[in-house]
Amino acid sequence: MEEQANGIFQFLPLLILFAIFYFLIIRPQQKAQKTHKAMLEDLSKGDNIITTGGLMAVIVKTEEEFIKIKLNDDTIVKLDKAYVAKKVETGENA
Repeated sequence: MEEQANGIFQFLPLLILFAIFYFLIIRPQQKAQKTHKAMLEDLSKGDNIITTGGLMAVIVKTEEEFIKIKLNDDTIVKLDKAYVAKKVETGENA
């Protein structure tokens, strides 16, 4: 009986370390990924975005995995949705 209790106490620090790791690293990362995915699904024509490369653009057309964005009056490019960093609200871009 004492051997089983000793075995549990040996793994207790490892379990505590895993719990800390989960709540400080894994859980917030999953929450951020969920928020980013919801933002990507919510993109629509006319939205202002910032790409991971730092370019500000306006969405022209949304597709399944890609979006067409307008960088200026003449340049329209196709961008993978994964490279959208954030959606800019109208009051933010000055």
